[in-house]
Amino acid sequence: PVERKCHPVGANEYGTLLVVRFLGIDYGHRRIGLALSDPTGLLSRPWKTIPRHGSTTQVAATLAAEVASLAAEDDGLAGVVLGYPRTLGGDATDQTGVVSRLADVLRAQIGVPIVLQDERLTSREAESLLARRLKNWRDRKPLLDAASAAVILQDYLDGRRGAPAPAADEDLFS
Repeated sequence: PVERKCHPVGANEYGTLLVVRFLGIDYGHRRIGLALSDPTGLLSRPWKTIPRHGSTTQVAATLAAEVASLAAEDDGLAGVVLGYPRTLGGDATDQTGVVSRLADVLRAQIGVPIVLQDERLTSREAESLLARRLKNWRDRKPLLDAASAAVILQDYLDGRRGAPAPAADEDLFS
């Protein structure tokens, strides 16, 4: 985890807050949804959606730039959580290999760990959450990818409560 000096509230015994902010990614066919956790690593929120253009290498470069920008902010960045597509039965899909390749290329370009997180049913859950607030599908559609990334990230955060942030060379699949 990244450390920064702060007021002792919510800090360790030395008055140092452990920053464990994560970036969540939902890698889709046309768009890439991004979500961020709060600096405590407890809650996720949709951040933005970017278009998916170019090759895997070009997409990885775009995502690496986002990671570098976030890592340079005061809250830092402890890791990236990338949605890992599987069928309901747990088998690979046509997108699983694409996401694995993206993770490999991105891993070589960034200095924070990448965690592959099972994304089964996350789009459906995100759609359901958005539908509670927005009745019109046209209003929900532009928000869906980032909302899906937030669900993926929240699933990861909920699974790691009390666990330390992953090491830079650690790759986890939940």
